[in-house]
Amino acid sequence: MSYSTRGHTNVGAYGQPFSGVGVEFDPLGTPPDRTGLTVHESGYLPDNSDWNFPSVFSPFWRLLHNLRAGHRVQFGDQITELSRDRILLIPPRQYFHCFGQNPVPSCWLVFSFTRRLDESQHPLVVLRPRPIERSLIRSLCDLIEANETWTPTAPILHHSLALLHLVLCRPELQWMVPTTPVMERTRLHIEKHFATSPTNSELAAAAGMSVTGFSRAFLREFGTTPAHYVTGVRVREAARLLMQTDATIETIAEQTGFPNRSYFSRVFSKVTCESPASFRKKHRQHREGQ
Repeated sequence: MSYSTRGHTNVGAYGQPFSGVGVEFDPLGTPPDRTGLTVHESGYLPDNSDWNFPSVFSPFWRLLHNLRAGHRVQFGDQITELSRDRILLIPPRQYFHCFGQNPVPSCWLVFSFTRRLDESQHPLVVLRPRPIERSLIRSLCDLIEANETWTPTAPILHHSLALLHLVLCRPELQWMVPTTPVMERTRLHIEKHFATSPTNSELAAAAGMSVTGFSRAFLREFGTTPAHYVTGVRVREAARLLMQTDATIETIAEQTGFPNRSYFSRVFSKVTCESPASFRKKHRQHREGQ
């Protein structure tokens, strides 16, 4: 279900990172030389009502915190209520339901992170907020509420990143061991040769593994298939070029390994829910306004 607020419609955050009622930042992942953390959307609604989004299965992490009880998240048979005494952290590619009718103040972050939780960790992480996290949440909510145009700003981004860094380093979280050397070499190979669209056979050969064994190991390490990972890197680099250069869309398609503008536009739009042209216009305006 969706509802309107301040002239915007909340569509949830299913296959794309933006709900329509938050402050939008980068829509894609991060290059490997950064922290591994990307904020996609920071949101706060003082009267978040009719919060019914069934069957969520998203490729993005999310952090949820309500300043008052009234909404719930359901994993299987487990129902967890959102409240001021809980921070809910949900990893990507988890199946769950959101529901609640009452208008309550809600804060959320949608983001990507290169690390993965250990398989022993329950997919719904429930944390009791510490004083410093409460303070950051309150400041973040104030910043978003005062931003009537929902334009992305440096203070909102920095508060969001600070909150995520604090939460993600909590000792309650158990993380998978770092990527194996073979998979790390494969990742670096993709980053270097993404424009040639390396196939599973080529990547398996570079890793010294059979195609079947490589595909299973890659999925275990990165939580996605090699083909999806390669596509993500190509679209990510295309988005960077759209935002940071004046190169034509045809040139960017060629530089990132797409055979033509039409195919590039279809793939880019499927991943980001925006055409390359509208993405460039929108996000360059956002960056210039920061």
